[in-house]
Amino acid sequence: MTAHEAAAEAIRPRLLGRTPEVAITLGSGLGGLASRITSAVRIPYEDIPGFHAPSVEGHKGELVCGQLAGKTVLAQSGRFHMYEGYSAQVAVLPVRTFHALGIQTLIVTNAAGGVNRSFGPGTIMLINDHLNMSGRTPLEGPVVAGDQRFPDMTEAYDKELQAMARDVAAKAGIAMAEGVYLALLGPSYETPSEVRMFERFGADAVGMSTAVEVIAARARGMRCLGFSTVTNAAAGTTAALLSHAEVMAVAGQVGGRVATIIEGVIARM
Repeated sequence: MTAHEAAAEAIRPRLLGRTPEVAITLGSGLGGLASRITSAVRIPYEDIPGFHAPSVEGHKGELVCGQLAGKTVLAQSGRFHMYEGYSAQVAVLPVRTFHALGIQTLIVTNAAGGVNRSFGPGTIMLINDHLNMSGRTPLEGPVVAGDQRFPDMTEAYDKELQAMARDVAAKAGIAMAEGVYLALLGPSYETPSEVRMFERFGADAVGMSTAVEVIAARARGMRCLGFSTVTNAAAGTTAALLSHAEVMAVAGQVGGRVATIIEGVIARM
């Protein structure tokens, strides 16, 4: 039995017979979305083989299964970041576990720095593509059962789901930008020279997650939708210094708007 199959077997009895349709990965400071889930069952990571307690502030360390917008969803509150010392395969264990539970749609969220100089703190960015510059991929090594060896990443983020998100945001009066997310290993923030390079590469936001999760999901044929909350201007674009406290504060302020868009998309699925 693979690691993700063992995790799914441990989770399934705790779902009380429910089959989640959508998985949502909650980024730093965005855990408030889980509070919108009703009839919720909470499964601590310590009860799931292979899952690890997060060491980063803003990542709680539990799965939350329940109802959101008339659908059964499973929210992941707490990532396993590669900068914590985990391999890419461990970082995407939840994604493969979600697929093993029968989930076909993954919604990812993250907190990010704004490379695009028009994206100030508090900007919600719909991810329309990504640059994986973490130096890692969850697909290296022997093919994991259920993965494609060479998944097509032309449309890593589902166009139909993006269209739903645009319409939901517009009708709710929520401003939403769009752009390319660039993923690094971290945990240090970027230097001003690196940010200038990322601008030339076409990146609009930069962070330390998401890309490997989407690669793993696409290798299993899952549909993906992604949002970045721009919590700060990237290094060198302003005179301000960067801090995780600022990331948490801004993400908390914007989280309600992101949750409204996600809830609206799920209602239409």
